[in-house]
Amino acid sequence: MLIDSHCHLASHKFEPSEREGIVHRASLAGVKKIVSLATCLEDIADNLTIADIFPGVGICVGIHPCDVHNAPDNAVEVIKPFANDRRVVGIGETGLDYYHPAPEGWSEEDFRQRQKNFLQQHFLLAARSGLGVVIHTRDRSGCQSFDDAREIYQRHADKVRALFHCFIGSRENAEKVISLGGLVSFGGVTTFKSARDVLAVASGLPLGTFLLETDSPYLAPVPHRGQRNEPAYVAHTCACIAAARGESFDDLAAHTSQAALEFFPRLAEL
Repeated sequence: MLIDSHCHLASHKFEPSEREGIVHRASLAGVKKIVSLATCLEDIADNLTIADIFPGVGICVGIHPCDVHNAPDNAVEVIKPFANDRRVVGIGETGLDYYHPAPEGWSEEDFRQRQKNFLQQHFLLAARSGLGVVIHTRDRSGCQSFDDAREIYQRHADKVRALFHCFIGSRENAEKVISLGGLVSFGGVTTFKSARDVLAVASGLPLGTFLLETDSPYLAPVPHRGQRNEPAYVAHTCACIAAARGESFDDLAAHTSQAALEFFPRLAEL
């Protein structure tokens, strides 16, 4: 069994009429569980509907760092009631994005501080609800967003597990997350010839410390690079990492799926 631990089935890049085919193709590829993440308040209802229609799909609720300027100040309070819904398996996607410039009317300092405030609130919600937090970090250069997010995670690591998704950082940074009890996840980037360093990190981490994802509809793996991504394609990422680790596809699929179910325990019931 494979699990796509991170995708966006409610994305505007997927027409509602396509969802049945997308989930069916995933099942044919061995993907039996899917985690679809909301990125704003408006995403939540659509994601909940998707989880109702398709067995094996769980959702996460959160405000993406690139959307914090559009969200009301009490957005995380609005999300709070959803944390008790059986279809909700985690909190997120949240995090820090220093790659995209601050929106009009915001200074970089103020925009980053709002992201940090929202991330802090997501961690507090996760602690109250007993769910894990899914974190996005991205920089124009360096790893400042990762450093800042890890520092915030460290304050809450005794109560909350965090998953740093679409991980493209160093092994040292992956180990910083793992040492706090968290996880990292790898997507299609590991299959890119230009990202052999990312594959090397995935190759060296202990089993149980990382998950597989697509981040679809983005970042499709080889041989679909440049196309729209979808959950079925997590099988290509699994095959690439398994080969680099000298493991069988089935073994890596089993270990990453088990780690995903431990991080998203509600997912096992869906």
